[in-house]
Amino acid sequence: MSRLETRGLVIDVPGRADGRALDLCLAPEQVWGVLGPNGAGKTTLLHTLAGLRDPRAGQVELDGQPLANLRRRRVARQLGMIFQERQDGFPATVLETALIGRHPYLSAWQMEGGDDVRLAEEALERLDVAHLKHRLVNTLSGGERQRVAIATVLTQSPQLWLADEPTNHLDLHHQTAVMALLAEQSAAGKVVLMCLHDLNLAARWCDHLLLFYPDGEACWGPASDMLVPSALERLYDQRLATAEIDGAPVFVPAR
Repeated sequence: MSRLETRGLVIDVPGRADGRALDLCLAPEQVWGVLGPNGAGKTTLLHTLAGLRDPRAGQVELDGQPLANLRRRRVARQLGMIFQERQDGFPATVLETALIGRHPYLSAWQMEGGDDVRLAEEALERLDVAHLKHRLVNTLSGGERQRVAIATVLTQSPQLWLADEPTNHLDLHHQTAVMALLAEQSAAGKVVLMCLHDLNLAARWCDHLLLFYPDGEACWGPASDMLVPSALERLYDQRLATAEIDGAPVFVPAR
């Protein structure tokens, strides 16, 4: 089981002064949600945690070792990333795209084997896109492409999931299915951290929350401590009304 930690981490958001240094410990069997308004730096944080962007200060550690010192192949075997936006570099089928998740485990010029194809097909089935496996990805709808992207990370089978708006473009049924999948990954001993705009999805599925304010201020902890109307209203500059449904808090904008 892997663990991701930050030590004095300050993300580099252009045009913004240093915010609060983040000292986080993302442990197995935790589901973290990152909440904040547009421009607060949520995507920048995920890219920094994945080693795709340098921090302004501090460092990210994977299993006690600085992420920047680790070989990318090792990182790719342990850490999977679902991007908010993606570009198709070349025409590829859905199955070929899912098989990209197996690349960290292959040597140079090695082709995918039967086990790799099986894992990819199982992941596509889990995300309800197996019937599209021979379609080109660039012919799919936004929601279908999002599910293929998640299936690709599931094929990769990482210990740490970093997801930037994983329910983006998804209808209600598939939103619930994806959140259930991420919860299953956590229950299996994985670490899950996701940026979300839907406060109610976070309240229902996340056990830890990081609140990211536009000025760089932040607070984090168990979801039960973070889901405080006063903190959330300041986060979104919006008055909220709250209720409880099926044991989970529900927030809606107040008139």
